[in-house]
Amino acid sequence: MDRLDKRVEDLILELQDMVNDAKGVPMSRDKKVIISGDRIFDILDEIEDNLPTEISVAKNIVADRDAIIEEAKRNADEIIRQAEERRKIMVSQHEVTIAAEAKAKEIEKDAKKKSIEMHKAANSYVEDIMRRTDESITSYAQEIRKARQNLKSSMK
Repeated sequence: MDRLDKRVEDLILELQDMVNDAKGVPMSRDKKVIISGDRIFDILDEIEDNLPTEISVAKNIVADRDAIIEEAKRNADEIIRQAEERRKIMVSQHEVTIAAEAKAKEIEKDAKKKSIEMHKAANSYVEDIMRRTDESITSYAQEIRKARQNLKSSMK
């Protein structure tokens, strides 16, 4: 035990002796005593002055620990906040992806429908042209037959 520890121990013993040797307060149930406040405050000040440096180091460690814990809490809160923002962005992007896929399917469906309609229209157009061409050719063929018949008749 070093000299400072011994001095603190002596001061505590002195306080105990003062309490033990003090006069009791008449008619008190809980052993109240009368002690000089000035001497007690002097002893307490001296104890405080002679406390080992380990106690102040321990107080600093506790204070640092609280600061470290507070910083860790702030860091954790920031990480949680960033994770929540990232989650919102990912959800939003997922919703955009779903909407884009739905729109793409709708566009594909419309394109197929228009393709079928255009195919039908093209077939109808080609059929109409072929019918008119057939009618024209048939009409020309009939005129050619008539002209040939007229030619044959005029040659007889």
